[in-house]
Amino acid sequence: MFYQTAADIVVIVHLLFVLFAVLGGLLVYLWRYLLWIHLPAVFWAAWVVITGGICPLTPLENQLRRQGGIAGYQGSFIEHYVETLLYPPGLTRRTQMALGVAVLVINVGLYGLLLFRARRKVRSG
Repeated sequence: MFYQTAADIVVIVHLLFVLFAVLGGLLVYLWRYLLWIHLPAVFWAAWVVITGGICPLTPLENQLRRQGGIAGYQGSFIEHYVETLLYPPGLTRRTQMALGVAVLVINVGLYGLLLFRARRKVRSG
């Protein structure tokens, strides 16, 4: 029971990390100090997706599930949990790379908006 619960917590943390990496720029707008946490998260998430790597949370979850007597899974967190929700069937490596680039582009756009608003505020203030 402990290991299953721990594995479930790892899944939740993993999902929150993915959401933070993609949309955390919106939180940076409210709390500027998150910038120093968000930027490394963006680059890590993009690097893992673009290179086809495996986040360390995936093997941790699998290990906890095995210790709890439940079979782990092959592949990445994205492939196992998120792909069926967000990605089309037959996901190709090219599409996966495009999604990694999309994480970067979304965040460059969000940070560009933040800089634009900050400059406008300074000029009018």
